[in-house]
Amino acid sequence: MIDSLETTRCSRAGCRSDALWTVAWRNPRIHSADRVKTWLACDEHREYLRDYLATRGFPVTVVPLGEIVDRVPDGAGQ
Repeated sequence: MIDSLETTRCSRAGCRSDALWTVAWRNPRIHSADRVKTWLACDEHREYLRDYLATRGFPVTVVPLGEIVDRVPDGAGQ
């Protein structure tokens, strides 16, 4: 869970921008739908990070920062 929205940074390597989005994903080969991993994204890198995961076949969903994602079902983001 994110404790402070003031200190969040985009997860894209080298990016120092404030995150505005949560990229929720999982690896279906090793995690069930209720195991959610989280990356943070700025506006510029939101689609890049989503596409990076989706291209690898990982279920992924993008929601505004602070919104809770409890599950990422198979087929999400495809």
